[in-house]
Amino acid sequence: MQPVGGRCSTRPCRGSAGRLRRVEPRATARAYLFGLLSGVERKSCWRLAEQAGHARPGPMQHLLRTARWSADEVRDDVRAYVVEHLGADDGVLIVDETGLLKKGRGSAGVQRQYTGTAGRIENSQVGVFLAYASRHGRALIDRRLYLPEQAWCQDGERRAGAGVPDHVAFATKPALAGRMIEAALDAGITTSWATGDETYGQDPGLRALREARRIGYVLAVACSTRARINQDRSTLRADVAADYLPASAWHRQSAGAGAKGPRYYDRAWIDIGADGHRHLLIRRNPTSGEFAFYLCWAPQRVPLSELVRVAGTRWCIEECVQAAKGQVGLDHYQVRHWTAWHRHITLAMLALAFLTVLAADARPTRPAESNRPARSSEPIDLTVSEIRHLLGALLIPLTTLNKLLAWSTWRRLHQATARRSHYRRRISAPSTT
Repeated sequence: MQPVGGRCSTRPCRGSAGRLRRVEPRATARAYLFGLLSGVERKSCWRLAEQAGHARPGPMQHLLRTARWSADEVRDDVRAYVVEHLGADDGVLIVDETGLLKKGRGSAGVQRQYTGTAGRIENSQVGVFLAYASRHGRALIDRRLYLPEQAWCQDGERRAGAGVPDHVAFATKPALAGRMIEAALDAGITTSWATGDETYGQDPGLRALREARRIGYVLAVACSTRARINQDRSTLRADVAADYLPASAWHRQSAGAGAKGPRYYDRAWIDIGADGHRHLLIRRNPTSGEFAFYLCWAPQRVPLSELVRVAGTRWCIEECVQAAKGQVGLDHYQVRHWTAWHRHITLAMLALAFLTVLAADARPTRPAESNRPARSSEPIDLTVSEIRHLLGALLIPLTTLNKLLAWSTWRRLHQATARRSHYRRRISAPSTT
């Protein structure tokens, strides 16, 4: 298979291994990555250590907590690898967040907060992610752990217990997204566009940052967003402006191919600046009539179809996060420490990027044809999940019965120790009934 970027697609695994200078953690990191790529149901240190043939989870835990290596340097490798193999002139940077459900209160950044993962307020951590998407594929290239202001940033004891560095201060989710975009651009990523949902579209600072870096944006905003129209002479809510549009203003266009076919919506755009570079993009569902709104800016004039294309890439980061959770255990970790969180998340991003590039490499070269699936009887192209499944079958080591029983005994002894501690604490505590 010829890689998209013309080089061996396994380079980041070898290159990132050089970030670990000692042989033992380097071998453990390799086993950890193989475990993430395997079919192990729950990709915690315990399960990955057992799958790797280790006697105990200690080496895996040491890799995440105390081994000497930089997760940010590996993150840089992932970012460079993704752009090298998936980079294209239609590339878009996408920001979004995801909730990572957790128990207790000791994990860095955890608190009861709303998360779209559960659709309600839950005890969770929130990670803000940056993805890169192009016609070749999409992958996560950066991550930040959101640290709540009152529950964490102002609680020195809690910060110390979770290993939060002293220099880490409170930052909003849009501010974290801005830092990731800045870092990507400073690293040499060439892209013309960025997009994100309402959390990021409503933030004027993030919009100003992108304009300063001459990066166009198509950002979702609320229906209550006020826009200046008629050469800045009038101000209207976005939903009110949509109601005033004549039928001739609407154009039915596809936002790209989805799993079930082209995603057609009605689109309209309104100039909201005097220079023709700012627009309010409106999407209307032709079935339900539901609206969605986007603030748009570009350093040069662009057609409506280009804004529609960029808006349609926003779902790619949701697909990336879903694949990372389902295929490489992004949310399977059982760590509390700040450093361990960033290390596990980064290794999961590396595993996902590897699978994504393999899928891009395996995709046959054919002319772009949006309706081809409706006529073709060929198998679909290899997907990330299918490649992970095939790799998982190849990466499972031979496990003896003695090893299986030894791990069963170890787990049950560890669980007995935890249960004994809970019982003693409950018995010694004064009754609350």
